[in-house]
Amino acid sequence: MDLDSLRIETDRLILRPMRAEDFEGWAALMADDEGSRHIGGPQSRAVAWRGFLSMAGAWAIQGYAMFSVIEKSTGHWIGRLGPWQPEGWPGTEVGWGLVREAWGKGYAPEGAVAAMDWAFDVLGWDEIIHCIAPDNLASQAVAHKLGSQLLRPGRMPEPFQDHPIEIWGQTREQWRKRRVRG
Repeated sequence: MDLDSLRIETDRLILRPMRAEDFEGWAALMADDEGSRHIGGPQSRAVAWRGFLSMAGAWAIQGYAMFSVIEKSTGHWIGRLGPWQPEGWPGTEVGWGLVREAWGKGYAPEGAVAAMDWAFDVLGWDEIIHCIAPDNLASQAVAHKLGSQLLRPGRMPEPFQDHPIEIWGQTREQWRKRRVRG
């Protein structure tokens, strides 16, 4: 797969692998107390840099990771979204984390639909989960819009093993049935 040419477009978004120029947006997202609350919490630039490189490294090693989300109308980096499964993860996840300015615009479900299609079609996943904090009502609403259901309680791997999560998700078959009904 040619990562330099990989680009998924929706009506309002461009999803593509991470690039070096995305780090400023990433660092700002991870420095924001509320914006980063459910994706690891606030981080210094140095810690954010290591997380950014982990995502970029996953593209190089696994052939997939979360996409950078670019708002078409402005060209701005507005978050990360897509497939994610590091060591010890509770399953094949499509997750999302957007800057606060992008909240409430429907970007998370719009991008997640494209990312889920890609994960099922290209990666061949049989199930997609979403790891969501019990108090993250906004992400629960996104998961619900995607047709995912609460499957079970769960735990994250180290260093977040003390943070309970809810695992939402659906199978490829459930996704296909829902997409056909559209």
